[in-house]
Amino acid sequence: MPSADARRRMGTAEEPLTRDRIVIAAEQVIRRFGPAKATVVDVARALGVSHAAVYRHVATKAELRDLVVGRWAEATMPPLRAIAASPDPPPVRLRALFNALIAVKRHRATDDPELFAAYRALAADATSVAAAHVDEIIELAARVIRDGMADGSFRHVDPSAAGRALLFATSRFHHPAHAAEWGDAGIDAAYEDVWGLLTCGLRSHVSCE
Repeated sequence: MPSADARRRMGTAEEPLTRDRIVIAAEQVIRRFGPAKATVVDVARALGVSHAAVYRHVATKAELRDLVVGRWAEATMPPLRAIAASPDPPPVRLRALFNALIAVKRHRATDDPELFAAYRALAADATSVAAAHVDEIIELAARVIRDGMADGSFRHVDPSAAGRALLFATSRFHHPAHAAEWGDAGIDAAYEDVWGLLTCGLRSHVSCE
């Protein structure tokens, strides 16, 4: 059981127990001990409360895992939503959207490698949460593509299918499974080449040479 000082540092014993506090504590446990220790009992121990108290908010380890993955995924989204909603020209917004997606994933991998590695492991099982995250990114891209179709920047395509194609075609540069490649010297040049080919297929009246 953590000492009273340790519980105060984690903001535990005296505060009402909430899902947010439980998820924050779970992240701390994961960061220190790895995803295998992200059980309701381990998190309860870190919080200095009974596991029954935690079970009143989180029913299973799977639910706790989904909450952790969902919190991690949600933290990446605000800048992407802001770009998609900005008044910039659609081609500028589309490039900025994917640049920001790449930047935020690399930032998380560099600044919090333990939690990033744990997220990769947990997300493999949190399939519904990961799918919802991917679907939102695709829809943000589709929104920008629709705007580009409306103003003539992009040719007429299925916006959702095009957004999905862009996301999957650029996965090497932002998907956590490829994190080991992000330090390669040629990664940014490869992204430029891929992006040029992809957007050439979207643009109206533009030579790809």
